[in-house]
Amino acid sequence: MAGLTHFDERGAAHMVDVSDKDVTARVAVAEGHIRMAPQTFDLIAEGRAKKGDVLSVARLAGIMGAKKTPDLIPLCHPLPVTRVAVDLTLDPDLPGIRIEGTVKTTGQTGVEMEALTAVSVAALTVYDMAKAVDRAMEIGGIRVVLKDGGKSGRYEAT
Repeated sequence: MAGLTHFDERGAAHMVDVSDKDVTARVAVAEGHIRMAPQTFDLIAEGRAKKGDVLSVARLAGIMGAKKTPDLIPLCHPLPVTRVAVDLTLDPDLPGIRIEGTVKTTGQTGVEMEALTAVSVAALTVYDMAKAVDRAMEIGGIRVVLKDGGKSGRYEAT
């Protein structure tokens, strides 16, 4: 299991020991999207969804999801998250919604999983709120686009 930090020398899963790592400012940004039928896009864009303001609810759900990441991903460390921002942008070219999640902390490990969770939960919330009219919506493109801080330094997706 060389190179995979969540496995010990016997191949058993374990939580990585970060106690010897330096406390540094860390940030991660993730992105994703949800594609939908043009009629569903119009419904959301015009604020006519029966369950309410889809974008506002999804934004709050993404923020809450980031804060709950260690409860959802078994080997994630609970972190003192200092900022979570979730931006949802209507994109008629998809048609659908582009989602970006930014998470910051000052700690001993990064917040990539929190940013990915924020985007995923926001997308799932959009699906939940609009599934009555469009069960064929598609969630995709979820990835880390920026990670900075810590020993490994900066990563930017190309």
